[in-house]
Amino acid sequence: MAERAHLPGAIALAYGAGDAAPKVVAKGHGLIADQIIERARAAGVFVHESKELVALLMNVELDREIPPALYRAIAELLAWLYHIESAQEHGGILPSPPDLTRAIETGNTTAEMNASEHE
Repeated sequence: MAERAHLPGAIALAYGAGDAAPKVVAKGHGLIADQIIERARAAGVFVHESKELVALLMNVELDREIPPALYRAIAELLAWLYHIESAQEHGGILPSPPDLTRAIETGNTTAEMNASEHE
């Protein structure tokens, strides 16, 4: 099991109208990660690479909502995806991928603060 953590990982999120928060709908390492990425690209879904975000989301169970500590990072990612769709529709320039480092760090700090409050 420890060997699996060293393989590249991938997470798939789904967020539908009426959902309270995005859900983890697929996750895995190695060959499973490759399949997640391949299927996303085949479906025209943009893939964003963030080892830090993948590592955090691997802790979320399948079909569960992302934790509030990651809302900001995922919101920035979703905003980027909406800008890509808009640029494609209107022939605009594709935006650069977001740097989620700050949002992830802020989320980690929030998660740590929340955890210490419950101890």
